Amino acid sequence: MKWSALALLSAAAPALGAVHEIWWNITYVENANPDGLQPRRVIGVNGTWPPPPIDVTTNDLLLVHATNSIEEATSLHHHGMFFNSTSWMDGAVGVSQCGIPTGQTFDYVVPINSSGQWGTYWVHAHASGQYVDGLRAPVVIHPEKEAHAYDEEFTIVLGDWYHDQHADLLKQFISIANPGGAEPVPDSALIYFAQNGSYLGPIAGTSPDPVTGAVGFNENATLPFQPGKTYRLRIVNTSAFAAFFFWIDGHEMRIIEADGTDVEESPIDLISITVAQRYSVLVTARNDTNANWAIHANMDTDMFDTVPDTLNPNITSSITYNPSKPVTDLGTVNEYHDVDDLSLVPLIAKPLPPADRTIELEVSFDTMDDGTNHAMFNLVTYNSPLVPSIMSEMSLGQNATVANAYGPNSFVIDHLETFDIVLKNSDAGKHPFHLHGHQMQLVGRSQDYTSDDPALNPPLNNSQPNPMRRDTVQVPSMNSVTLRVTADNPGAWFFHCHIEWHLEVGLAVVFIEAPLVAQERNNIPQFMFDQCTALGKPISGNAAGHASTTDLAGLTLGPFPQNNGWHPKGIGAMFGCVLTATIGMATVTWYTLGGHISEEEMEHEVREQVEAKERRGRFFGLLKKRSS
Repeated sequence: MKWSALALLSAAAPALGAVHEIWWNITYVENANPDGLQPRRVIGVNGTWPPPPIDVTTNDLLLVHATNSIEEATSLHHHGMFFNSTSWMDGAVGVSQCGIPTGQTFDYVVPINSSGQWGTYWVHAHASGQYVDGLRAPVVIHPEKEAHAYDEEFTIVLGDWYHDQHADLLKQFISIANPGGAEPVPDSALIYFAQNGSYLGPIAGTSPDPVTGAVGFNENATLPFQPGKTYRLRIVNTSAFAAFFFWIDGHEMRIIEADGTDVEESPIDLISITVAQRYSVLVTARNDTNANWAIHANMDTDMFDTVPDTLNPNITSSITYNPSKPVTDLGTVNEYHDVDDLSLVPLIAKPLPPADRTIELEVSFDTMDDGTNHAMFNLVTYNSPLVPSIMSEMSLGQNATVANAYGPNSFVIDHLETFDIVLKNSDAGKHPFHLHGHQMQLVGRSQDYTSDDPALNPPLNNSQPNPMRRDTVQVPSMNSVTLRVTADNPGAWFFHCHIEWHLEVGLAVVFIEAPLVAQERNNIPQFMFDQCTALGKPISGNAAGHASTTDLAGLTLGPFPQNNGWHPKGIGAMFGCVLTATIGMATVTWYTLGGHISEEEMEHEVREQVEAKERRGRFFGLLKKRSS
C-alpha cells in the first residue's frame, strides 16, 4: 500500500481509543439460497454470505480494510455514522468517493470513539445497488453503560430478497417498457438473528441450503428465551424496497431506541419499520414453557404495484422456550399502523434551535422526455457528478461556496447554520429518507400539506423542549415532515430516498456543508485520488471536473419532465382557428339578418371580445395574466 493506515487513524482520531480492526474481502458467493426457493449469486464477504455482523463499543475506533474482489467498483457506507469532518469515509459513491477499483483496498476509518454514538446501525454497499445483491450487515455499538436494563440481547435482521441480479432488474425498471415506474417486487423476505458478533445457526434438525447453512433463516431461525428474563431486540430493516410490520405473538414490546437514539420506554403492539430504520424493543419473557411463539414480519404490500401469486409477503420465525413444544401462531393482526415517532422522547434532551433557513423539497415521479420514469425533487432528477462532491468542495477554494458548481440538486449550507428540510411527498407511495452524517430533529408532520385545515396541516411548534431525533424518516403519500438540522459537520452529505430503486432514478440531493471550514480541516487521503484516477474519474474542480462555477460541460443532466400541455405555438394556432371560426359564424349570422358590416369591422369586434376573455383569464384556461 502507498498509504498508511496509521496516518489515517491519526488524522481521524487524535485521541485514539481501542482500534477494532476487521478485514473484509468483498467477493461473489455462488448458489446462495437463504429463502430455500432459488439459488443465486450474491455479494458477500470473505467468501461467505451474509456478511458478518459488526459488534463494537463506543470507545472503539473501527478500521475496516475493504478489498474489492468483484467485477465492478464498490464501497461501504456505515449507515448513521457521523464521520466528523471526514465525510470522504462515508462511502457514498459520487458524493464521498469514486469507489474501490477491482483488486484494490480502501481502509474505512469509522471514528466511533470521537462521535459520541452508540446503538443500532448497519453497513451496506453504496455503489451500483450492490446491497440489493447482499452486501449488507448489522452494526451494534455498545455504550459503557446502557440506559435501559435488560438481561440479554439479540439483533433481528429483516430484508427483502430478489432472485435476479440487481443489474438485470434495474434494466427492466429504467425502461421505456416501464413508463409508469413499477418497481421490481421482491421474490421473498428474510429474517435472521445475531448475537455478540455472530449469527445464530438454524434450528436443530433442519436441513437448510449448504451455502448459507451456518445461519438460520425464517422458519429455520429461532430466538432462545428463558422464563422471566428481559431481552433487548434490535430490529434492522436492510431491505432495498420493502417496509415491514413486526410483532411477536404472546408478548408485549416497549420501544427504547430508534436509529441510535435512546428513548423513554414506549409500549407498542406492532413495529412498522421502513427501509434503513432501526428500533430496539424490550420484551419480557413469559413465565411458562408450555408453548413456543411465532415472530411475524409482514412486508407492507401497499408499496408494491402488484403482489405476485408466487410471493408470500408474510414471514415467520419463532421464540423457543421448550424445543419439544409446538409453535403457537395467532395469525395476522386486525390492522396495521405506523409508529408515531413524533411521540418518542429522547433520554438525552436536545433543545430545538430556531431555524435560520428553510429548504423545501417536493417528491414527484413522472414519465420523462426519454420515455423512462424517474424521481425528482422539485422537478429535478439527481445524477451523480463526475467529481465526487467532497473533492469539489475541497478543491474549489473560495468558489466552493457556489452551489451551482456541484450541479443540480445541491445546496451549500453555512457552518453551524440551522436549517429546516420541509419534505413533501406528492407521490402515491411511502418513502424513507436518510440524511448522511447527521441526526434530524422531527419538528412536525402534516397529513396533507396542501390543506388549510390545521388538523391535517398543523403549524410547527418551535417551542418543543426535546423533539425526537433520527437519521431515517418515512413520509406517506401527500404527507410532509419538517426536519431540523444543525450544520455542525463540514463536508458533503447525501440526502436521499433509501428505496434503492428510487435512488437509482434520482431521488436525492447533496448538502455541501461549510466548504471553507472543511478546507481548513483534514485532508483527503492520497490513495482516494489514486483510486479515482484508476477508474478514469477526475479528482478536482466542479461536478464536471472544470475549474469553474458555471461550466458543467460533460455532466449528465436529465432526463427532464415531458413538456406537455399548451405551448405558445399551439395556443397561437388555437387562437387563429377560433378567431377564423368565430368570424365565419358571425359573418353568416350577420348577412342572414341582413346586416351590412364590413369584414374588417367584424374582425376588429371579434378580437376585442377575445382580448376581453384573455383579460378575465377565461380563454380555455390557457392564457394566464402574468405578474408584473
